[in-house]
Amino acid sequence: MSTELGRVEDLPPDYYNGLRSRNMMPLWPSLRAALPFDMPSRRTKPALWRYRQEVRPDLMRAGELTPIEKAERRVLVLCNPGLGLDELKATPTIYIGLQLILPGESAPNHKHTPSAVRFVVEGKGGYTVVRGEKLPMHRGDLILTPPGMWHEHGHDGNEPVVWLDALDLPLVYGVEASYCVDGHKSQVITDPLNSSAVRFAQGGVVPYATLNRPRGDYPMLRFAWNNVRSTLVELARVTPLGQAVHLAYVNPETGRECMPTLGFSAIMLRPGEEVRLPRRSSSAVFHVVEGGGSAAIDGEVLTFEEADTLAAPTHATIVLSNASKTAPAFLFMVDDAPMQRKLGFHEVFDR
Repeated sequence: MSTELGRVEDLPPDYYNGLRSRNMMPLWPSLRAALPFDMPSRRTKPALWRYRQEVRPDLMRAGELTPIEKAERRVLVLCNPGLGLDELKATPTIYIGLQLILPGESAPNHKHTPSAVRFVVEGKGGYTVVRGEKLPMHRGDLILTPPGMWHEHGHDGNEPVVWLDALDLPLVYGVEASYCVDGHKSQVITDPLNSSAVRFAQGGVVPYATLNRPRGDYPMLRFAWNNVRSTLVELARVTPLGQAVHLAYVNPETGRECMPTLGFSAIMLRPGEEVRLPRRSSSAVFHVVEGGGSAAIDGEVLTFEEADTLAAPTHATIVLSNASKTAPAFLFMVDDAPMQRKLGFHEVFDR
């Protein structure tokens, strides 16, 4: 195909202006911008948000400045500088926010069209209620709040609780389908013991009764970090050095992604280890659960510490390094691979 396409300047002004007046545009002058060769055009920048030095102080001040009644959800949104701060995007399809709830506060019951998860950053005593199940929020836990499902948050403890929100909001908003519904009143808690986490506590085994009923879309809503971490440690024992120790969060009944458009996983870097991830067509966000190190994203080196968050564009080359020679590092990862797989264009490239 030719790379020398016709330009707007090549067209008679009366023809071009006539097209515009009739709400039309010629494709060929902008074809290569829409369909570039070999690699997509990318505005997303490798980005790092430092939690302890930058995000947390501003978040705690938000707790002083804005009561929960005035905020509904008290959140600071992580905005990728390449996409524009007003876009509220960490990557083109992933929204990331840090949410604060203080002792005794509650975030009211509602539901919305975007898919959302909560990954707990710090604090004790927080909880989320989804379809009547009370889900405790401990550091590192992943909580699902699926699209169209009622959910609310509360706090029974005595210290600030912060979690990371990850949503497909840019995608849903982009197709003009984003909205929420107010629940008006709190849910009745019918399952105070988080029974789904008990039923699916061990990979590879499920309650026998599940074999005789249709598989559920969301049979498990909370993934406890202590279980994920211990599994990563065991997996590291049988994974060759230099190969990623990488676990995916999945629906325990189907083995497929636990949410429709976003994927969630956890990575362990052994002491002193450097791992080059396979280059993927999907964009990604990394949140540091434990440890510190660096991420080289398309050659740009970002040094991270515990609780920091990083963003990587589509098709990026990513090399993760653990700075410690004695302790492992753990990262939580969000990507848009499930969406790309469903649309038929997800790719994993040779290293």
